[in-house]
Amino acid sequence: MSAHDHDGRRSGGRHDAAPPPGVPAPRRDRGAADRAPGADRGAAHADHTEHAEHGDHSGDMGHTGHGGGHGDHAAMFRTRFWWSLLLSLPVVFTSHMVSGWLGYHVADPLTWVPPVLGTVVYLYGGRPFLSGVAGELRARRPGMMTLVAMAITVAFGSSLLATLGVVGTALDFWWELVLLVVVMLLGHWLEMRALGQASGALEALAALLPDRAERVGADGAVEEVAIADLHTGDTVLVRSGGRVPADGTVVRGSAAVDESMITGESRTVTRGEDDRVVAGTVATDSAVRVRVDAVGEDTALAGIRRLVAEAQSSTSRSQVLADRAAGLLFWFALGAAIITAAVWSVLGEATEAVERTVTVLVIACPHALGLAIPLVIAISTALSARNGILVKDRLALERTRLVDTVLFDKTGTLTRGAPAVIDHAAVPGGDAARVLALAGAVEADSEHPLAEAVVRAAGEAGEVPTATGFRSLTGRGVRAEVDGRAVYVGGPALLESLELAEPRELEAHTRPWRERGATVLHVIEGDEVAGALALADEVRPESREAVRRLGEQGIAVAMVTGDARNVADAVAADLGVDEVFAQVLPDQKDAVVRDLQERGRTVAMVGDGVNDAPALARADVGIAIGAGTDVAIESAGVVLASDDPRGVVAVRRLSRASYRKMVQNLVWAAGYNVLAVPLAAGVLAPVGIVPAPAVGAVLMSLSTVIVALNAQLLRGVDLSPAD
Repeated sequence: MSAHDHDGRRSGGRHDAAPPPGVPAPRRDRGAADRAPGADRGAAHADHTEHAEHGDHSGDMGHTGHGGGHGDHAAMFRTRFWWSLLLSLPVVFTSHMVSGWLGYHVADPLTWVPPVLGTVVYLYGGRPFLSGVAGELRARRPGMMTLVAMAITVAFGSSLLATLGVVGTALDFWWELVLLVVVMLLGHWLEMRALGQASGALEALAALLPDRAERVGADGAVEEVAIADLHTGDTVLVRSGGRVPADGTVVRGSAAVDESMITGESRTVTRGEDDRVVAGTVATDSAVRVRVDAVGEDTALAGIRRLVAEAQSSTSRSQVLADRAAGLLFWFALGAAIITAAVWSVLGEATEAVERTVTVLVIACPHALGLAIPLVIAISTALSARNGILVKDRLALERTRLVDTVLFDKTGTLTRGAPAVIDHAAVPGGDAARVLALAGAVEADSEHPLAEAVVRAAGEAGEVPTATGFRSLTGRGVRAEVDGRAVYVGGPALLESLELAEPRELEAHTRPWRERGATVLHVIEGDEVAGALALADEVRPESREAVRRLGEQGIAVAMVTGDARNVADAVAADLGVDEVFAQVLPDQKDAVVRDLQERGRTVAMVGDGVNDAPALARADVGIAIGAGTDVAIESAGVVLASDDPRGVVAVRRLSRASYRKMVQNLVWAAGYNVLAVPLAAGVLAPVGIVPAPAVGAVLMSLSTVIVALNAQLLRGVDLSPAD
C-alpha cells in the first residue's frame, strides 16, 4: 500500500484478513486425532457395508476396497441378473406347477432342466449372497445377506431332496428358487446402480481438470506440460474457452469466468488482475495469465472432492436407526421362521411347514430397509455437491431442518468484506456524476483499498478523465491535476490542512452517512469543496433475499459483528435482521451462540473468518461461507462453495426434503415387513390366504423398488438460489 492514507477511514470491524474471492480448500487431510466426530465410525460402517452387505466378491471382479465402488458392484449384479434370468426362463416353463396353471404338457426328457439349471442359478446367481454371509457373521451382525442366503439355501436343499426322491415332490421349489435369486439380483443391481450414480459426483469433479497446461517461461515462451508438472509460482496461460489447471491469481488480463461447476451459480463472474481463480473453472471470453499458488491435493477442487468423500463415508443418526432396525428385523424374522416351522410341524404338515418357513424368510428379508436411508443420503450428498453445498457432516444436514435461528457473521458473509462507494453528492449547483469522476481520476494511481473502491465505482458510472501529477498526502488524502486544475480527495484532516469547511448544504448528505458508520471523503476542486463520497462495507444484494426467505419460513435471523452499534444497526435495518449483536470481540462470538442456545433456540451459525471457527463449532449447525478460511471450513458441518448467503435457504430445503424421504422409506420398509411376516407365516391360512415363496420374492422385490424410486424423487428438489 502506498503512503496514501485517508483520514477518517475505518476497517469495517473485521478482525481477520479478508480472504480472496474463490472457493477455498482444506490444505491438508485431517488425521484421526482431529477427524470430525463419528467419521471413523462411519468409515467402519462403510467397510462393513461393502464387505458384509455386498459380499466379498472375490473372484467375481477383484477386491475393490472402499474406492472400487458401486459401479463395479452394479456391473457384477447386472451381469449375474441377466444370465440368471436367461437360465431361469427354461426352469419356470418346465415346471409342472407353471405348466399346470397355463395348461400345457412338459415332456419327460425335459424334467432334468429345473434341477440342472436351478443348481447353476443357485451357485452362480446366488454367490454374492452366499459369500456375504461370512462377512456378516465375522462382524457378528447377521442381517440382510444372511436372510437371503438362508432363504435360497432352504429352497435349494428341499428341491434337491425332492428331485432325488428323498422327500415328496411338494417340496420341489426349483422355479421359486430361481425367481427368488433373480429378483434379489435385480434389487441389488438397482441399488448399486443408484448408489453408483450418486457417488459419481466425485468422478465428475475429477474430470473438471484438464490433462495439460500451458506454462509460461521466464522468457515468455509458452510450453505445454502435464498438470502434474506444475509447481507453485509457475505462470500458466489460460486461453478463451480453456479450463484453469490449478488454483492461482490472475497476473495479466481479465475474463468472464464460469464457476458454475464449483459454486452452482450459472452466471459468469469477472476475474481480473489480483483476483483468485480456481482449478476447473472456465475462462469464457478471453485469455488470462495465472500465477499458480496451489496444485494437486492443495487445490479447491481437491478439497471439494475430500469433503464429498468424507460426507459419503460418514454416518448419521438415521443410518444408525436403519441399521438397528435391520438387526432387530433379522431376529424377528428368525424367530418367526422358527415358530412357523414348529407350529406347522405340530399340525402335522411337514411340507407346509417348510414352505411356510421359506416364505417367511423371503418376505422378511429387510432389503428395502437397508436401502431406505443409504440411498437417500447418497443422492442428497451428490445433489448438494452439484449445487455448491458441500455436506461434511450428515448430522449437520439432518439438524438443519430443526433450526429456528440463523446467526450470520456480518463482514464477508452478509457484506462483501471490502469497501464500496455507497453514495455520493455534490454541492448545490454541482454535478454529482462529475464529483465521482474527478475522485476516480485522482485515485487511479493509488493502491489504497478505499481508492480501489472509488476507481471501480467511477469506472462503472461512466467515463473517467485522466489525471497527472499524482501525489499522496500522508494522513490526509491524495492530490492530482485534472484538466489543468488541482483536485484533492480526502477526509476531515484534508479540509483542515487546506483551511476549508464543509458546506452546510453538503452536510445534510454527509451527516446520515457518518451516523451509519460510513467513511466520508471530500472532493476538492481548486480551492472549493465540490462534493463528497460515502464508502462502507457493501451489503451483498443476495443477503436481503436470504433474510426475507428465512423470515417467510418462520426462522429468526440474527447478526453478529465487531462493528460499532450504529454500523451494525444500519446494516440490520437495511436487511431486516431481527436481532443484532454488535461490538463483539473475536473470541466472544461463540458466547453469542451459547446465549441463543440457552434461550432454547436451535442455532445455525454462518461465517467465513478464523474468528468464526469457535462459533461454527458450538452451533447446532455450522455453515461456512465459500469465500472463508480453511479454519472456518474445518469447524463447519456444511460448506457453501459460493459466497451467496441464499445457500442457507437451500441447505434447509434439502434437509427437510431428505428427512421426509428417509421417514417415508423407513415407514414403508419396516411396516411392509412387520405386516408381511405374519401373513407369510400363515395366520390367514384358515381363510385360504397362503402366499407361495415366489409371491414373497416378488413382493419383497417390489418393496425394494418402491423405496429406490421414492428416494430418486429427491433429485427433483430445487436448490437454485433464485425463487
